[in-house]
Amino acid sequence: MQHIFIINPHAGKKDQTGRIYEMADRLRQHGLTCQCLLTQRSGGAEEIARRLVSSGEEVRLYACGGDGTLNEVVNGAAGFDNAAVTCIPIGTGNDFLKNFGPDAAKFTDAENLWDGEVHPLDLIDCNGRQCLTIACSGIDARVAESVHELGDSPLLSGRGSYLAAVAVNFLFRGIGQHWTVTLDDEVIEDDFALVSMCNGRYYGGGSTPVPEARMDDGILNTVLVKNISRLKFAGLFGAYSDGRYRSLPPEVIRVVTAKNVRIQSEDDIVTCLDGETIHSRDVRLTLSEKRLNFFGPKGCDPNYGAGPK
Repeated sequence: MQHIFIINPHAGKKDQTGRIYEMADRLRQHGLTCQCLLTQRSGGAEEIARRLVSSGEEVRLYACGGDGTLNEVVNGAAGFDNAAVTCIPIGTGNDFLKNFGPDAAKFTDAENLWDGEVHPLDLIDCNGRQCLTIACSGIDARVAESVHELGDSPLLSGRGSYLAAVAVNFLFRGIGQHWTVTLDDEVIEDDFALVSMCNGRYYGGGSTPVPEARMDDGILNTVLVKNISRLKFAGLFGAYSDGRYRSLPPEVIRVVTAKNVRIQSEDDIVTCLDGETIHSRDVRLTLSEKRLNFFGPKGCDPNYGAGPK
């Protein structure tokens, strides 16, 4: 088995390539075959991962970066039985690992990972791209685009960048768009603020819209929020972010478990997949059940702290 570190040297506020190389050296002391590969451009991590897994040889891939780097490696390795993926968080946004609770800290050292257990995880297919945690369209996705613009500021944390981006979009841009949303066989035409399909529980620096979402149960929880005024949005956002959607007015917010969701519009729709945004006027979201082999520290739980189903 090969152990390959796919490193994004531009992730985070400081290049940690040297630290990753040191980790690989320590793993070689266990008699493991290790290699470090650097990606220098968008999409590079996905290309590296796909090339490695296509050989048919058994491989463990370590995505070294933030959620965006992990998303690329997942897209390269999804569906290959000979491959398993993990991540070493060195980016500005590492929401995915929050699903593991206190074990998230163990992912910073490959010594805790190389012989860890494999967990088959569900994914979200969005127009052919794979999403590991949450695929959101609407105001939240537009906020995510703004986060990238603010993420380099030394004055803002990952959560701080997210809240600042919310403020920018809240104050200066409209909230809702007119969409046709299809939930399996149900068709709804209305003005929406956002539609978020949740496989995992965390995004936006720690928001948890559906706290009971589990990444391996074959269920996707989709949140639909109707268009509302800025004042009402400000009043409801905290409850939405904290996962208290049951306390919100049912005429404004709804959560469904449709396996196929389609969003159509005459205008551009911004969709965010694990922090990376795409643009389309026709967004198709589908469950990809047990599509990814993910490995982590021994005894870890990808659904740590998830509420009751």
